[in-house]
Amino acid sequence: MKRQHRRNIYLTMKTLEQARTIWSAETSSVRAPVETIPAAMGLGRVTAAPVTARHSVPHYHGAAMDGIAVQAEDTFGASDVNPVRLVLGHNAHAVDTGDPLPSGTDAVIMIEHVEQVGDAAVEIRGAAFPWQHVRKVGEDIVAGELLIPQNHRLRPADLGALLAAGVTSVSVFTRPRVSIQPTGTELIPADRASQAKPGEIIEFNGVVLSAMVAECGGEPLMQPGIVDDYESIKLALQRAVDSDADVVLVNAGSSAGSEDYTAEAIGELGEVFVHGVTMMPGKPTILGMVKGKPVVGIPGYPVSAILAFEQFVRPLLFAMQGLAPPAFAHVEANLGRKMPSRLGLEEFVRVILGRVRGDLVAMPLQRGAGVITSLTRADGMLQVPQESEGHDAGERVRIRLLRPEESLEDTLIMIGSHDNTIDVLANELKIRNSRLHLSSSNVGSLGGLLAVRRGQTHFAGSHLLDTETGDFNSSYIARYLPGVPVRLVELTMRRQGLLLLAGNPKGIKGVEDLRRPDVRLINRQAGSGTRILLDYQLQRRNISPDDIAGYDQDEFTHMAVAVNVLSGRADTGMAIFAAAKALGLDFIPVAEERYDLVIPDSSWDDPKMQLVLEIIGTAHFRRRLAALGGYDASNSGRVVGRWDGQKWL
Repeated sequence: MKRQHRRNIYLTMKTLEQARTIWSAETSSVRAPVETIPAAMGLGRVTAAPVTARHSVPHYHGAAMDGIAVQAEDTFGASDVNPVRLVLGHNAHAVDTGDPLPSGTDAVIMIEHVEQVGDAAVEIRGAAFPWQHVRKVGEDIVAGELLIPQNHRLRPADLGALLAAGVTSVSVFTRPRVSIQPTGTELIPADRASQAKPGEIIEFNGVVLSAMVAECGGEPLMQPGIVDDYESIKLALQRAVDSDADVVLVNAGSSAGSEDYTAEAIGELGEVFVHGVTMMPGKPTILGMVKGKPVVGIPGYPVSAILAFEQFVRPLLFAMQGLAPPAFAHVEANLGRKMPSRLGLEEFVRVILGRVRGDLVAMPLQRGAGVITSLTRADGMLQVPQESEGHDAGERVRIRLLRPEESLEDTLIMIGSHDNTIDVLANELKIRNSRLHLSSSNVGSLGGLLAVRRGQTHFAGSHLLDTETGDFNSSYIARYLPGVPVRLVELTMRRQGLLLLAGNPKGIKGVEDLRRPDVRLINRQAGSGTRILLDYQLQRRNISPDDIAGYDQDEFTHMAVAVNVLSGRADTGMAIFAAAKALGLDFIPVAEERYDLVIPDSSWDDPKMQLVLEIIGTAHFRRRLAALGGYDASNSGRVVGRWDGQKWL
């Protein structure tokens, strides 16, 4: 008989601060076991006990220079007018750096200050003082003194000091062993990605969590995935806590759904301290203990999983090794646009960062917990306190860096319309100069112009159609950028049209068919050039948006539109031909348009911007675009016009 499962409900949600406090208190005594390893193999390991020197360094009085070893007293009175003669082998002894001092000597005179007299004598013209140019016993390390304290991460120089002092082995904390258990009936391994069926999900969280464990000095123990079944999860959890793992992570199944069993399994085998944290992403996090081993229920969405790990597993792994987790670097930046946030939730917002007109600008990216590319594209993270309703545009905010701070000076920000050519440009820029980084935010053409007006971007991408003149971008620049000098540079001509499933199963012939009741559209966001183009095409045909199913459902990129069509969420959507080609969709051409770069004069002379202009003017770049399909880049790099803030020149 199938076991009845009680749906989880978050009855005792904890704030992030409360959850951290509880977790820290409950795991305060958890430490990694101790092992003894060869000192030479200790790089990066953390000492579990203080280390004392076995030998002094140096353990003999040695010459610190090439020259002659002498008794200092024998040289007193030596001068240019009264040189002192010494006999080699009697009261002067030739030594090289590192040689032990001969008996009865206590100083070394540099060879440059010694004058040879015959074969058996030397003269000196300056007195030596006791222990001149001598490395005395214990000058570096004294036997028995503290060499390395406990809870110290061993560095390359530390290994040298250990061996020099005669310490050949050292007690260190073992690398915390972390069992990682993916759960989910829908999970399939990455090598089966090409055969994935609807509803199947590539398992990659395990790899991400394993890498994060390794970054914290731990040893990941990746387990095979298991199905969403209570007994399976309970058995896997039992095996993990009975193994030599020090910490157990159960990925997914931590929420409050009918197939989320992790909290119940932990509670049956041990104790649940926290189920549900007022953080977003990461709310379903579970913190518990089974048989004295910390167990963390990691949410299944990738961004949630990463943030839950950072907030709770990362500090635990460092503490188990006797260390405080390294602090994250932060910077102050101006927020690029208004960003509301829900009261009662600690929100982590991914942002791109760049220095524009001397000010650091932060532009929020997509906020979904399942959008892992919001982290791969992000330069930083903005943490919004739970008592805040968000931030206004232009507000000064504190950003945690996800890239080195110095790289921000080598970052170009592009805000505006999405196009696949921007990805090509970003890659070509990186090939030309590996330090340079192009961060883009897809907010539509009009959003790009507004970012230029506010001084929040180095350049914008735009393809805004003037429905009266048939021209692109110029009239919009005049309307929205008064007083802001810019140059309009053509990037490419491109084909826009309707994307359809291969074979066109609905028999869609053109824009007129969008009002058919059996046709569902996926639109682009308001303010995008594609939305304006579609609205223009509808107006020409006297079609009301109210008559189109899905008109109010929108996406921010051409590829997102293509995916919606491919997945069956929509029957069609307006996008560029390159998006259709990339996903094997049919394409009905609707219009050809010009996609331009809007470059403020304040960015024009920036060497990074000049490199962009150089790249887009090359035959190589034009060939790359042609290969994507649907592009004519023969005029790429052409300056269409210059707006001085008042008129076109």
